[in-house]
Amino acid sequence: MPSAFQFQCHFVLIFLAASKGETRYLEVRDAGEDEPFLLLSEDMKRELTAGQIYRRSLRCIDMLSIEGQFTFTAEQPQLHCATFFIGEPEELITIDYDFVNIDCQRGDFLKVFDGWILKGEKFPSSLDHPLTTSQRYVDFCESGNIQRSIRSSQNVAMIIFRIHQPGNGFTITVKKNANLFPCNVISQTPSGRFTMVIPHQNRNCSFSIIYPVVIKISDLILGHLNGLFLKKPSAGCAGVGDFVELLGGTGLDPSKMFPLADLCHSFHGSAQMKIGCDNTVLRMVSSGKHINRVTFEYHQLDLQETENRKENSIEEFCFPSI
Repeated sequence: MPSAFQFQCHFVLIFLAASKGETRYLEVRDAGEDEPFLLLSEDMKRELTAGQIYRRSLRCIDMLSIEGQFTFTAEQPQLHCATFFIGEPEELITIDYDFVNIDCQRGDFLKVFDGWILKGEKFPSSLDHPLTTSQRYVDFCESGNIQRSIRSSQNVAMIIFRIHQPGNGFTITVKKNANLFPCNVISQTPSGRFTMVIPHQNRNCSFSIIYPVVIKISDLILGHLNGLFLKKPSAGCAGVGDFVELLGGTGLDPSKMFPLADLCHSFHGSAQMKIGCDNTVLRMVSSGKHINRVTFEYHQLDLQETENRKENSIEEFCFPSI
């Protein structure tokens, strides 16, 4: 049976199985009622010639992975709404307010959150984001015309809104911008390959894969020799300023996940790990003294792989959850 986390994220995550570049979205209705996903195919994208803008209406709960102009108009009081935005790992998301007609005095609000937040869990976690949690919210009712354009710090962002009066609503334009050194990332797909680079910066970066996966690290440069250690209460990378850790758990927030393994020193080769958790995170901690880099690939774990151990695999985790 799916975990509570997977059930809560279903509308956000099921689209991840789609091929690269596609987008799916879902309106959440009463429990037990099926709502089909709508697919924006590559053929439809090709029909949008240069200069054309993709437009559609937003639903109360929605998911977007494409640029365009989007409008929400309340047909009835909508008190708990959110739209999740996701880009490629090397993209940032910009949200522009084109038109807003809400009643802030009556309790309406329209907020942008820098990242994703679900059931109180945040990505990136507070430990990995340069802003405090309160600074990550931009409230239209407080900023108004002062800040009509908001850019995310990573490839995910969201808006949260409440509108009481039918007919009120807003229009936004979503754009994507290049990010030369992607730091915190949620993967759109259950398989892929990625190189994370932190160039002389004192920061932490997390790469989240919301699937049970096999993850293989092929190259790690930390500025100092060889070693991979399973997490133990008195072992690991304590006292080392630069390291990579693998985390597993059932929620969205890396700071609340279970530490599975530490990689404290540089190596070239292959280190593979099967992680059967609902969410797998590779997290790099950097002191800013070195140019740190890690290259890894991943694919969704299948039942056959849970039975077949490989010689270059280290201990498996979380299999009771799948």
